[in-house]
Amino acid sequence: MNIDSLAPNMLMKQQLMSLNYDLVKPEYTYGESRIDFYMESNGERFLTEVKGCTLADDLHPGTGLFPDAPTERGVKHLQELTKAAKEGYHCSIAFVIQMNGIHCVLPNEGAQPEFKEALVKAARAGVQIVCYSCHVEVDSIKITGVVGDTSRFVNM
Repeated sequence: MNIDSLAPNMLMKQQLMSLNYDLVKPEYTYGESRIDFYMESNGERFLTEVKGCTLADDLHPGTGLFPDAPTERGVKHLQELTKAAKEGYHCSIAFVIQMNGIHCVLPNEGAQPEFKEALVKAARAGVQIVCYSCHVEVDSIKITGVVGDTSRFVNM
């Protein structure tokens, strides 16, 4: 497991830079929040908020949970992304899984039911929910791919 709170944003910046956006700008102010990344490509605007997943669901092997503790900031970011999606931005929340062997991320309703509610509303508004698996070693972490069926969030 990797618990470095800066690692998810560093990994996402590398990922986004490799995707040939015309512009990738970290820490973008939108509404009342700072969203992790703003991107542009062919005149289209994109916003991505990054969350690091470090909690495994002991009852369901291969499943990660987010958040591990209540996060009013996380709820606020989802509300801002929902608003931005309705205004024509392409929005996503990226869960960077900081553990080996996790193949999907679910909202941790036990820690914060409001986060799940905001996530479902965001998904229904068109916010993409993307889960990135990582290979974690003692001194390194790298994104290995996208995992999980994110359409399930719309139907929660």
